[in-house]
Amino acid sequence: MRIVFMGTPDYVVPILGKLLEAGHQIPAVYTRPDQRAGRGKKMVPPPVKAFAEARAMPIYQPVSLGSRKAIQELIEIAPEAIVVAAYGRILPAAILRIPPLGVLNIHPSLLPRYRGPSPVIQAIVDGLATTGVTVMFLDEGMDTGPVIAQRETDVGPKETGGELRQRMFEMGADILVDLLPNLESSAVQAAQQDCSGATLTRLYKKEDGEVDWDLPAVQIERMIRAFDPWPGCYTSWGKKTLKLISADTKTAEITSLPGSIIGLEEEGRRSVCVATGSGLLQLRRVQLEGRRPQDIDEFCRGYPQFLGGVLTARS
Repeated sequence: MRIVFMGTPDYVVPILGKLLEAGHQIPAVYTRPDQRAGRGKKMVPPPVKAFAEARAMPIYQPVSLGSRKAIQELIEIAPEAIVVAAYGRILPAAILRIPPLGVLNIHPSLLPRYRGPSPVIQAIVDGLATTGVTVMFLDEGMDTGPVIAQRETDVGPKETGGELRQRMFEMGADILVDLLPNLESSAVQAAQQDCSGATLTRLYKKEDGEVDWDLPAVQIERMIRAFDPWPGCYTSWGKKTLKLISADTKTAEITSLPGSIIGLEEEGRRSVCVATGSGLLQLRRVQLEGRRPQDIDEFCRGYPQFLGGVLTARS
C-alpha cells in the first residue's frame, strides 16, 4: 500500500519501521520542522526525520498543512492512505479528503475516554489500572473519528509516562500493520464513538510539574511517574531546584508539616521521606539543580543537611 507517514517524536519511529518491514511503500514522511535545543541552541531534527534520512526517504516539514502548496504537494504524492502518530499538527479537511482509504491515527487511550493531547499522563495521574490504544479514522474533530480497533493493557504499578507511552504506540503499530490488508480490501469495520462517555485531557506545561506538598503522597507519586520524562516533577530545596525522579509512598501517622524531610529507621535501614497532606513520600532518586541524578542515599551522603530540611514551592 502507498502510505504517507506523519509523526515527530522518538516513540513513533517504530511505527514507521514496522510499516516498512511489512512491505508498504512510503513515498513521503511528514514531520515537524527542526528546532533549536540544548545549551548551544543548535538546530536538531525530529527523531522521525533522522530515521527517514538514514533510509533516504523523502521528507516534508511544512510549517502549515493548510497552505495551497502543502495541499497540492500531498495531492501529487497521491497516497492511498495516511498514517498519523503524534505528528503535532491538526490536519485540515482538505488533507483528510486526499487519500481514498482514509487517514488513520494511533491514539494512546481507549476512546472516547481521554481525548486530547495528554492521555498517557492523565491515565497515570488518575491512577488507572487499565488503559489502551485506539486505531481510528481521523475526522475534523479532536479525536472524535470512527474507531477501527482497540486493545487494552494494564498500567504497571511503577510504570512511567514515557514507558507506558512507548509500549502503547508499539501496540498501536502492531494493530495497524495487522488491519491494513483489510483496509485495502474494504473489509475494515469502523464504529462511531459514543460521545456521551467522552473525556478530554489538557495540555500539560512545565509549571505543572511543581509539587504541592499539601497533596496526598499517593497523588504526588503518580505525578512523578506520569511526568517522566516531561514535564518532570520538581520542588525547591533552599534556593535550588530538586527534581524528583522516583519515589514510593508510606502510610504513617505524621505530625510534621507538609514538605518536611524526615529520616526513618526501619529494620536497620534508613529511608528518607517527605511529609505530605496525607502520608509520607519516600524518596528513591533525585537530581539537584546542576548535578547528575543520584539515589537518595548517595545524595544524603553528599548533603547531610538535607535531612531535617524543608521542601517548598518556588517563592
